[in-house]
Amino acid sequence: MNRELDRRNFLQTGITAASAVALGAKRANAAHHNRKLKLGFDNFSIRALNWDADQILDYAKTQNVDCVLYSDLDVLKSHDDAYLKALKAKGDEYGIQLYAGTGGVCPSSKRFLDKWGSAEEHLSLVIRVAERLGSPVARCYLGSSQDRTEGGGIQHHIEVMAKTLQSVRNKALDADVMIAVENHAGDMQARELKQLIELAGKDFVGATLDSGNATWTLEDPQTNLEILAPYAVCSGIRDSAIWEYEDGAKVVWASPGDGDMDWDKYLATWLELCPDAPFIMEIINWIDNPRQYAYLKREFWNGYEDVRAEHFARFVAMAKNGKPYSHPADRPTGERSDALMQKQQIYDLERSLNFCKKLLEA
Repeated sequence: MNRELDRRNFLQTGITAASAVALGAKRANAAHHNRKLKLGFDNFSIRALNWDADQILDYAKTQNVDCVLYSDLDVLKSHDDAYLKALKAKGDEYGIQLYAGTGGVCPSSKRFLDKWGSAEEHLSLVIRVAERLGSPVARCYLGSSQDRTEGGGIQHHIEVMAKTLQSVRNKALDADVMIAVENHAGDMQARELKQLIELAGKDFVGATLDSGNATWTLEDPQTNLEILAPYAVCSGIRDSAIWEYEDGAKVVWASPGDGDMDWDKYLATWLELCPDAPFIMEIINWIDNPRQYAYLKREFWNGYEDVRAEHFARFVAMAKNGKPYSHPADRPTGERSDALMQKQQIYDLERSLNFCKKLLEA
């Protein structure tokens, strides 16, 4: 993958021709001033391009967004103060708010990222990075769906995570940075993340509300929003398609508007309950094989014993009303390659941003 691949290359391929036609109008259009929420995206949405933070910010400017989430520390060329402050200055020049983040910080989870030292050292680093970038949050996560059944179960990991976060409480408060824990990859349902936040301390811990990951824990994203909205300080937004099969339901992520979420209702709830939280796209459409949730089989429920019937019923209702997913007809296709993945991710992100611009400006 070529780190120097820029937007000009994509325009020349014709893949984003529609975006190119609208680009001049976007630059002249101040529609973002009429948006009901701050709109942005994270670098993971276009990870195949292997762009660094500056390249992502340059691209963000062409997309007329309000914010960008750097959801991992590797996307930054350096963690030195001079570089981080220069990147912040560039964001300020573009009128784009920068959000900072990292990966797993729970030492009892298999998803713990030890590249940056101990959990406390890791969190201290991302807090400092966030402060230098002017980010109001330091996004991180506990683990994955494995943690529901392994290493003592999800409740044990929640307790470990809470103690870990408390170890950096003073640093977060001094930096005026909220630690924004994401409901990630099927690890916690919304009520479990709420429990973690309140256990650790909601004065310095909030939620990165992820609508797609909600469906990986048998939750309707609407339920997830209603529970986590009071704690939301960051987000990872995408759609999900959910439909029934003989043993339960299948789930696949999609660009907003291409799945089964009720976006008018979702936005209305967001505006009512957490209007200051940004609407940040985290688009992940590369999973061609849907996840299967065989909840009609008894053995499935290991790790989900505490699921609330009222919440699960809303997920089942969503599945009953859903239909099997297929990609949009004009999405790039071909032999699997790095180049194809790059084209698809640009297509998916720009399709998502265009949908949300219309949604937020209506």
